[in-house]
Amino acid sequence: MKKLFLLSFIFAAFSMVAVAQSAEPVTPTATEETESKTGGPVMSLESNTVDFGTMKQHGEPLRKVSFTNTGTEPLVIKNARGSCGCTVPTWTKEPILPGETSEIEIRYATNRLGKINKTVKITTNEGGDPHVIKVVGNILKPEEDESVPASAPSILSGGGK
Repeated sequence: MKKLFLLSFIFAAFSMVAVAQSAEPVTPTATEETESKTGGPVMSLESNTVDFGTMKQHGEPLRKVSFTNTGTEPLVIKNARGSCGCTVPTWTKEPILPGETSEIEIRYATNRLGKINKTVKITTNEGGDPHVIKVVGNILKPEEDESVPASAPSILSGGGK
């Protein structure tokens, strides 16, 4: 009985996989594609990457990304979220009218050392997938302060005779 049940289960699983693979993907009609491209708000980012470059620890943490609403209706940014707590975006809550330009400020915690490889996802009233901005750079440890003299050799440090 157990073998019959197991055989039936395996047959059902293979049948579902076969049916799922044979289903044709749904594609929008030409009218639907035209409507989605010609109407509504459209966020056109100046750049999809914010490069902090190579900087010393505790350097300037703020960068800005410009964008323009190239659509026909007001653009509203519903949410912007960094991939971690060290990347914080700030944006206007007011609608951006067609043809207007605005900015998103991206603040990174420059107290962290090493390569920056983060993202900011921006959700708007356009619908569809959010816009993704890559945040890249490298933060180096600052050089030691040269105003402090090096210590002289002593008996304790092993420099004495």
